[in-house]
Amino acid sequence: MKIAVLSDIHGNFQALESVMKDIEQNNCEKVLCLGDLAMAGPQPRAVIDYVRKQNNWIVIQGNTDKMIAEYTKETLENVRANAPVMANALLDDILYIEEDKKEYLKNLPAQKELEIEGVKILMVHGSPRRNNEDILPGMSLKTVEEIVQDTDADLIFCGHTHVPCGYQTNKKQTIVNVGSIGRPMTKEPEACYVIANIQDGGFSIEHRFIDYDRFTASEIMKARGFDGAEKLAQMILEPSERHF
Repeated sequence: MKIAVLSDIHGNFQALESVMKDIEQNNCEKVLCLGDLAMAGPQPRAVIDYVRKQNNWIVIQGNTDKMIAEYTKETLENVRANAPVMANALLDDILYIEEDKKEYLKNLPAQKELEIEGVKILMVHGSPRRNNEDILPGMSLKTVEEIVQDTDADLIFCGHTHVPCGYQTNKKQTIVNVGSIGRPMTKEPEACYVIANIQDGGFSIEHRFIDYDRFTASEIMKARGFDGAEKLAQMILEPSERHF
């Protein structure tokens, strides 16, 4: 079975549309979504509406989904202390996203276990331990093994960092960071997702990089109008490593 695994759409509907065309052309039967549907993006409402209407998707909650769904002033101040632009985006999203969409985000599970073709899969946003823990390129294998030591999945999919990478532990567990659809934090601006081909207890993994109408996405982002929206719009056109 071919499945698509994606994460961190962040309200970028143009990127999502182009990725979905690629997913359909590759005859993927199922989509696994690792969260962060909305925050700090051009069209969060459109993305949430699209995702929740899909019958062949399995979706979990990302850390920014949780921020939106369970918003408090304390959350806002914690974000503001580290990333003022993201705090402004969060505050605007709280006003912009309707209550039924917030309720959808609130009810998403934090993690999900499933089995496909004899392969045990764990879906997480950041890591099996926390929804905001990074799994990045260049980490020591020992560190990665510590992060996943309490899991028994054959294949662990994560996102959160917006940077694609992968590891295989000495216990033969495979960890795949699928990158970001809507806000890549690499020098390449294309949307990134994974196609996993799973069959008879084995699997292959392919990271795919998909171009899309970044100019339109950037203009819509800019029109959001909050302080920092122009900076986020520019990052759609010219992303930089680990911004914000």
